Formats: sequence, C-alpha cells, structure tokens
Amino acid sequence: MARFSRLKVLNTMVETGMVPVFYHPSFEVARDVAAACYAGGCKLLEFTNRGDHAWEVFTQLERHCAKEMPEMILGVGSVVDPGTASLYINCGANFVVGPLLNPDVARACNRRKIPYSPGCGSASEISQAEELGCEIVKGFPGKEVGGPGFVKAVKGPCPWVSIMPTGGVEPTEASLKAWFDAGVTCVGMGSNLITKELLKAGDHAGIASQVRAALELIKKIRG
Repeated sequence: MARFSRLKVLNTMVETGMVPVFYHPSFEVARDVAAACYAGGCKLLEFTNRGDHAWEVFTQLERHCAKEMPEMILGVGSVVDPGTASLYINCGANFVVGPLLNPDVARACNRRKIPYSPGCGSASEISQAEELGCEIVKGFPGKEVGGPGFVKAVKGPCPWVSIMPTGGVEPTEASLKAWFDAGVTCVGMGSNLITKELLKAGDHAGIASQVRAALELIKKIRG
C-alpha cells in the first residue's frame, strides 16, 4: 500500500520540479542512489521496471525508504500493463509511470488512488490520458516528440495540461530553462542526471551534488 496520498505525490512533483529516474539490479546500489538523491534534496525517485525480478529490488528499496528515508516518495516506471502496475502498487509504489498510455493501467491506478503518468506523444494522447484521470502526463520520448517546442505548442490551445518530459532533459541551465520556459510542470531525468561515470565510481556524493545543483537551477529558473 502506498505511504503517500495521491495529492501529496502530485503536489511534491509540482513543487520539486524534477523526478530522478533510475534502475539497477542490485538493491545495494539502488539504496545508495536513493540515499544520494535524498541527500541532494530530492524526495522523489522513479525506479524503473527494467530487469528480471526488478519488483523484488523495488520491494526491498521501499521498505528501506520507509525506515531510513521516510519522506522519500518511491514510484515505479516503465510500466506498460495493468498486471505489472498492480504488482508494484501492492509492493508500495506511490506513483506509476509508463512509456505509453494504457487505459487499463489508468483504471488500476485510479482504483487505488495512485497517480499515473503515461507516456504521450501527441495532443490526442494527452487528452485521452486526462479523460482517464491522469493529472501529469509524461512527454515521451521528450526530445524526439518535439522537445520544448512540442510542450509550448500543446499548451497554447490546452493551457491546463501538465507535462513531465523524460528523455532529452539535461541538468544544465540551458536545457532546463528551455523546458520550463515552454511550460513543463516538472521533468524526469535518468542517465543525464545519475550518470554511468558517477555510478561506476560509486561517487554518491557526486550524485547528491548533481541532484542538488539541478534543483537549484530549477528554483532559479522558476523565479
């Protein structure tokens, strides 16, 4: 069962402006990355369903967060079907993210009051997602569907839309300013934020510093 309410999760996404995205088959590595994000000031983490038995790592991580990082809001990403969504929800997922829009996933999440951010690449998909109760949609793949220009174009006729682009977002002032000036609600960042180099070096202080710097940039850009 989720430790945080739907409203708490969504408001935290809006207030924070960023959701780190990460996967690793080792619980110990996932634990240390979560701790680094937490130390860097981010209380959100999307653990993606990318490998065999990923749900087991997620379960261990959620239990650890509940005990050691009680304010960390852990969610699951790369979810494409309702069965997988239900599995992670029963393991404590506080939000569900996917690379595509599946109405059955939306229904499974709504049933348990869990936020669902499906991947959308057109105004029609975004509209359908909103009709299914999705508050914040995932613009995916962010760069390939049109980048900041796509967000700005959609928000012209539909200013109420809340978009979280993932893919193509970089933790630099130029990249973040382009996205937020276009009107995004928050951004998702994976390997551009938690880089392979930092992971290979086990540089958790470096990850924390990278997360902290990105959050400071977002705050500065938002004014």
